Amino acid sequence: MSAVPSDSPGTARVSEREARQVAEAAREQDWRKPSFAKELFLGRFRLDLIHPRPLPAADDVRRGEEFLARLRDFCETKVDGARIEREARIPDEVIDGLRELGALGMKIDTKYGGLGLTQVYYNKALALVGSANPAIGALLSAHQSIGVPQPLKIFGSQEQRDTYLPRLASTDISAFLLTEPDVGSDPARLATTAVRDGDSYVLDGVKLWTTNGVIADLLVVMARVPESEDHKGGITAFVVEADSEGITVEQRNAFMGLRGLENGVTRFHQVRVPAANRIGPEGAGLKIALTTLNTGRLSLPAMCVGAGKWSLKIAREWSAVREQWGRPVARHEAVGAKISFIAATTFALEAVLDLASQMADEDRNDIRIEAALAKLYGSEMAWLIADELVQIRGGRGFETAESLAARGERAVPVEQLLRDLRINRIFEGSTEIMHLLIAREAVDAHLKVAGDLIDPDKSLGDKAKAGARAGGFYARWLPGLVTGSGQLPRSYAEFNPNGYRDLSGHLRFVERTSRRLARSTFYAMSRWQGRMETKQAFLGRIVDIGAELFAMGAACVRAELMRDQDEFGREAYQLADVFCRQSRIRVEELFERLWKNTDSVDHRIVDGVLGGAYTWLERGIVDPSGEGPWIADASPGPSEYDNQHRPIR
Repeated sequence: MSAVPSDSPGTARVSEREARQVAEAAREQDWRKPSFAKELFLGRFRLDLIHPRPLPAADDVRRGEEFLARLRDFCETKVDGARIEREARIPDEVIDGLRELGALGMKIDTKYGGLGLTQVYYNKALALVGSANPAIGALLSAHQSIGVPQPLKIFGSQEQRDTYLPRLASTDISAFLLTEPDVGSDPARLATTAVRDGDSYVLDGVKLWTTNGVIADLLVVMARVPESEDHKGGITAFVVEADSEGITVEQRNAFMGLRGLENGVTRFHQVRVPAANRIGPEGAGLKIALTTLNTGRLSLPAMCVGAGKWSLKIAREWSAVREQWGRPVARHEAVGAKISFIAATTFALEAVLDLASQMADEDRNDIRIEAALAKLYGSEMAWLIADELVQIRGGRGFETAESLAARGERAVPVEQLLRDLRINRIFEGSTEIMHLLIAREAVDAHLKVAGDLIDPDKSLGDKAKAGARAGGFYARWLPGLVTGSGQLPRSYAEFNPNGYRDLSGHLRFVERTSRRLARSTFYAMSRWQGRMETKQAFLGRIVDIGAELFAMGAACVRAELMRDQDEFGREAYQLADVFCRQSRIRVEELFERLWKNTDSVDHRIVDGVLGGAYTWLERGIVDPSGEGPWIADASPGPSEYDNQHRPIR
């Protein structure tokens, strides 16, 4: 890969095409297992892939519930969320207590000393502990969802698993180091290097936003191995001891939320790492990272579900006692609509999370799109829930819990919830990146048969062959988008039991709309062809429609499961019905905006802003920002800072 110096020292400048090639090479290219969400985007509503909804094994349930009971007691008696917020740090004794509980090994197999919880119960535990304080949830998630255990579980050697997993299950905290000061979602520009030297690699570079990095004992580090005659090179993953010579935690970062987060800046200077610590072959690092995130992303919607549940509790309790104009505020329609939204959406978020988690446990389906949709939808909807809760609480929603307590009122940390949740729309793939990632996977079938037609670098012969393939595919696929079970009044009759709300109509809507979504995608590809990838706003709306349909299907399936188990079935049907009604309105609005929008004029405004045409609009203010570069210098070299590394022993 060619590289020239960029404006940010130590970082390579690469073309847009090169960046896409790196990302594409790291993708899982094949679909070896069925995917409910992939089929949904192709206009095929495969209800059979999610209904009857799979259930966890009885022993998994027993072990999971036993651990949740212990964890709940710990959270209620040992965790002081207000103290963590006030001191901006999780007390060492809390982390030690989590170790004693076995919380560091929730997802690690019992043969390595872990608890061996399923994905379903791991996520329930994150929702629980995250409700006590989100920083604790972030610590446990970063350690197990994307830290050392998960990459080793999937890609590590048996020797690596035997060496590190027992430590990680009981004592050691891990962190995942990919992001750099000038490298976010574009890994092609990764600057940290790992140069082979005998039986070791020598690491040099700087990593930013290293969650758990300040207190970690073991690190997963992504670094670029230079290509040579004897080495394939490329982005490569390594397990690195955090106390290795040459590693300096230069700063513990502070944020608007998650104040207890142990997140830092880590510099590597001539750090020697044994070749035996490489995870997988050279060049497989980005694929390892992306594969790890397939299920790792489910930790964020887990904590979003916990936030939704807490928001519903506070909204219910507060709105019943707060009176305005002679009656509780919950009885005023404007507030009641917000409460309905919070309740229905929380039900749907949990349905999406549980469904995706159980699918991950069963491993019968490819859930790369489902997990990404759960992360995208959970983070966006939880933010809206928290914002509505602030509005319901009014001025008290804007006031800190500490201030409320100081004047004698219940210390309800609503404003903290809003601050803590905001990062979820950025963590582990921003909303914008998730839109593009999901859209790429959603149109994968089209690109496989017609991709060469729109590739300017392909020869006429290649284009002719692609045209033939595309003709055959679309001759079979397009007729299936005309009619379907969503047009038959009696379809999905099992979702219309006597005495319950009728959910069958919502599933018929999902089926019809899935075909409509596929037709819209096909029309857009026909219209824009190679320019389709630049239509990010359009693709974002396509993905958002798919997310709503996925959530509707999950909500209906969960309601039917609860009815079948005689567990609040009637109430579940009510919540699913209301959620689907609200979701259908959002879907219709998104379809309207597919073709009626301001995308083209927005582009012209952006050109004007960047060209300085509107600088007059910025007059009349002062800029309180401090001096300094937009992006810190990440040039390799020895550290000039004191080491902030603080392992908890």
